[in-house]
Amino acid sequence: MTFDFDQVFDRHATGSTKWSRYPADVLPMWVADMDFAAPPVIIQALQKRLEHPLLGYSVAPDSLRDAIVADLWNKYAWRVKPSELVFLPGVESGFNMALNALVEPQQNVVVQTPNYPPLRHAPGHWGLNKVELEFVAQADGSYATPLDALRESLNGGGALLLSNPHNPLGKVFPREELQAVADICLAQDAWIISDEIHAELCYDGRVHIPTASLSAEIAKRTITLMSASKAYNIAGLKTSFMIIQDPALLSRVNHARCGLVDSVNPLGLEATRVAYTEGGPWLAGLITYLHANRDYLVDAVRTRLPGVTINVPQGTYLAWLDCSALGLEDPQRFFLEQAKVGLSAGLDFGDHSQQFVRLNFGCPRVLLEEGIARMERSLKA
Repeated sequence: MTFDFDQVFDRHATGSTKWSRYPADVLPMWVADMDFAAPPVIIQALQKRLEHPLLGYSVAPDSLRDAIVADLWNKYAWRVKPSELVFLPGVESGFNMALNALVEPQQNVVVQTPNYPPLRHAPGHWGLNKVELEFVAQADGSYATPLDALRESLNGGGALLLSNPHNPLGKVFPREELQAVADICLAQDAWIISDEIHAELCYDGRVHIPTASLSAEIAKRTITLMSASKAYNIAGLKTSFMIIQDPALLSRVNHARCGLVDSVNPLGLEATRVAYTEGGPWLAGLITYLHANRDYLVDAVRTRLPGVTINVPQGTYLAWLDCSALGLEDPQRFFLEQAKVGLSAGLDFGDHSQQFVRLNFGCPRVLLEEGIARMERSLKA
């Protein structure tokens, strides 16, 4: 079965966040939203669901819970019970619920930087102490967690907000590092709030490792956040889920809903069920396409964008570009104004040097080629 990931859709008149931010002459490559049609099986299932004209308040059916449980086992050999799933309208509400429920005012919340802006901002919503812990760049271009600094930052408990696969670095945590990070959290009586929304999108033979799957002890202190939204490109349907394997912890975190976090819409629930039961062939095709896009991007940056460097993303469809050698005050603004390419500013992710930008390569190849060509011309001008 083949799928057409090369087809370009005009999204300007659809209310798309991605395509509404900038004027029509700007190519948007910023927010983590792919420019591919959703899987045909999901579109067909939604059309069939809409044959029933009622769209009232909905709960997750057993068939959806069973589909997620089976998917977690098939992909990660992680055994989860249907009762351990909590459905939410987004992972952002999930990690905010967890912080509100678990962390005391005198404790620290550690966020590894650079990081997804809502994760960085979440501790501030609850008046909590945030510690931004920078990854350490390695000689091979990878990034590592400074374990001693993590241990010190979590002295007295608190929580680690983990992003894995990591946004924006594209880092897929290897087992040894993930185990070391989790062991520190366990020893310090700290909670692990793990955003694993890009779990399916790994390259070069890598397989995502859910933090809670490391051991039963670690699972008792871990809140995992997942969704079909990124891998199957259905983010607008606002459906995600928490996995909490300790009953007391599940009750405590779910209580933090407190009228702030609503239920999930019926179309999102149905799309998620179909993604995990019938979307496998489409996902396999997507990963192959994204892998090729990643390789094209890495080669293009290294050969055609002098002064810009890139570390090879191990997962996600996001690339973290270092523009330090260009000598620009604001590379995001430069590429927006001179190349008409809309990238994400590094400052939003905690890059205080303001020399990094994030590029989304989850798009038809022709759009990626156009983005690179525009950036190349702007550097030659």
